[in-house]
Amino acid sequence: MADLWMQFLLTLDATLRVATPLILCAMAGLFSERSGIIDISLEGKMLMAAFAAGTLAALTGSAIAGLAGAILVSVMFSLIHGFACITHKGNQVISGLAINILASGLTVTLGIAIFAKGGQTPMLSREARFSSIELPFAEAAGAIPVIGPIYKEIISGHNILVWCALIAVWITSFIIFKTAFGLRLRAVGEKPEAVDTAGISVSGLRYRAVIIAGIFCGIAGAYLSVAHGAGFGREMTAGKGYIALAALIFGNWRPVPALAACLMFGFLDAVAARLQGVEVPVIGQIPTDLILVLPYVLTVILLAGFIGKATPPHAIGRPYVKER
Repeated sequence: MADLWMQFLLTLDATLRVATPLILCAMAGLFSERSGIIDISLEGKMLMAAFAAGTLAALTGSAIAGLAGAILVSVMFSLIHGFACITHKGNQVISGLAINILASGLTVTLGIAIFAKGGQTPMLSREARFSSIELPFAEAAGAIPVIGPIYKEIISGHNILVWCALIAVWITSFIIFKTAFGLRLRAVGEKPEAVDTAGISVSGLRYRAVIIAGIFCGIAGAYLSVAHGAGFGREMTAGKGYIALAALIFGNWRPVPALAACLMFGFLDAVAARLQGVEVPVIGQIPTDLILVLPYVLTVILLAGFIGKATPPHAIGRPYVKER
C-alpha cells in the first residue's frame, strides 16, 4: 500500500513537470485568441524558443541567457504572425501553419550549421540548466505520514520555470478578468467595432496580446531545452503546442479550466511513461507505441467531443477592417 501511494505521488510529480510547457502555451494562446487572433503557431514559437534557449545556453553556459534568447525569438515570431494577420489582414490559420513549418525546418538547418550534430545542440552542463529547487526541510518532512511525502515529492524539487507556469495561470486570470486592459482585450475579441468606437486601437491591443503570447511561448520553449531537458533535440516539442491549443478549447478560453485540461494531459503522459514494460493480466505487456500515442488520441477525442460545445470569442479569426 505504501509503495502504491508513493507511485501515485511520483506520478503527480511527473504530471507537473510534463504539463508545464502545456500550461504556458495554453496561457499564451488564451491572450492571443481572446484578442481575436487564432494562434496555431504556438507549436512553432515554442520550438524556435527551445532551439534558441538550447543554443545560447550551450554557447554561453548560462541558462538565463538561454531563457532571454528564447523569449526574444518567440516574441519576434509572434510579431511576424501579428504583422501578417493584424497589419495585412492575412489568413490567421495559414500564417500560423507557415510559422510552424518554418520553425520545423529552420531549427534543424541552423542546428546543423552551428553544431554539426544532426540538428541537435550539445548536452548542456548542470550550470547551463535550471536546476531543481529543494524547499526547506523537504528531506526531514518526508518522514511525516501523508503530508510529508506530498511536500517532499510534489511541492519540493521543481525548477523555477515550473513555478512560473503555475503563477502564469494566476497572472493571466487576474489580467484578463480584473484589469482594464483585460476588459478591453476581451472586448476586442468579441466586438472590435465597439472598442474602435471608444477610441481604442484594435491593432494596438492585438499586437500587445500576441507579444504576451510570445513571452509565454518563449518560457515554454526554454523549459523544454534548458530545464526539463539538457539540450535541444529536433522536433522536441512533439505536438505540445497543438495539445495546449486543445486544452485551451476544452477549457473554453478560461485560465483555470485550461490549467485543469493541461494537468489531465500531463497526468496521462506521466501514467503512459510508467506503463511501459508493465505486464497486464490477460493482455500481457502493453505495446510502447500504444502508450506513446495515448495523449494524442485523447487530444482528438476531446476536440471531437467538446469543440462544438465550446464558445470561442465572437470575432476570432476575423481581421478587423476599420469603417471609413
